[in-house]
Amino acid sequence: MPERLKYHFEPKTGWINDPNGLVFFKGRYHAFFQHYPFVPRWGQMHWGHAVSDDLVHWEELSIALYPDQEYEDSEQGGCFSGCAVVKDDILYLIYTSVSDVHGQTQSVAISHDGIHFEKYSGNPVIREFPPEASADFRDPKVTFMDGVYYMVIASGKEDIGKILLYQSQNLLDWDYVGVLFEGSEYGGVLECPDFFPFEGKYLLMFSQINRDTRATMFAYGNFDGKQLTDFSLHAPHIGPHYYAPQTFLDPKGRRIIIGWLFNKDEKLNGGADYAGALTIPCELSMKDGKLLAYPVAEAQELLNNSDELVVIENDKVWIKANNTTFPVEYGGAINSIKVLRDTKTIEVFVNKGEAVFTYWYAK
Repeated sequence: MPERLKYHFEPKTGWINDPNGLVFFKGRYHAFFQHYPFVPRWGQMHWGHAVSDDLVHWEELSIALYPDQEYEDSEQGGCFSGCAVVKDDILYLIYTSVSDVHGQTQSVAISHDGIHFEKYSGNPVIREFPPEASADFRDPKVTFMDGVYYMVIASGKEDIGKILLYQSQNLLDWDYVGVLFEGSEYGGVLECPDFFPFEGKYLLMFSQINRDTRATMFAYGNFDGKQLTDFSLHAPHIGPHYYAPQTFLDPKGRRIIIGWLFNKDEKLNGGADYAGALTIPCELSMKDGKLLAYPVAEAQELLNNSDELVVIENDKVWIKANNTTFPVEYGGAINSIKVLRDTKTIEVFVNKGEAVFTYWYAK
């Protein structure tokens, strides 16, 4: 059996992909995640659950959500991605429920202790997609702004990727606002959106299907209550083994981001009965007009300057691990490189997080 990761969360058994429901609740950090607990391959989705006191060491708990209702009974569906929201000291999980009959709808589960969840009797809380969207209607993410809960949902129509906007006062009754953001240049569906106020403006994040690099994009601009306007685009996460991140605001006021560190190539899995991991948590910041993603303070002691990891040949920079080398193709001046190496993964941070490379490698 291959050696487990030391500094990243990975499941005891089975498959994981997107991080869901990142939140600080009752004194601990919680990370939920897409999970198929039976084999190390994608299957009917459950919500796995882990907790941490320091964002580095994680304890896996019992499964939070099972696909046990008729509105989430699809074998190719189940409980898809979503988010967590704390309201009145109650934890709400808001997720996409997928059934063969109803397709992709949005549902809610509620917990008082952060461990045991009861699905809302009025599920699904959003049953139909609007005319501007399609049956690809998933990945709700909620942010509280100016006394209102705003939800973004991934969708697309006629090869135009779209992010839809809803609003609510109570997390259960939702009104459709309109299309927050769209564009054909990003692909037909913009997955796993996230939207929040950030350093004087608003930051919208989404992931693009079937992109080998820079799959996650950020649009930084103004919000008029309906649409994101006057935005600039940023893509610090270059990949290639990185997808579907989510953010949350912690009690220290940090905007923390965690992504899916994936290994779809079974050769990289080494015969293990588990697959996939979560990236090291990073803090987002803006500096000189650039979006940065750099490990949280709790994880910075894991960073390495080690010369044996960095190889410079003919003005090109490579990272070496065992007998494998990975290119650092940034396209700008490289002033600093920090490397976080685990037993089978490497994360490379260029210029304090201007560019982030994420690799899963075979041992």
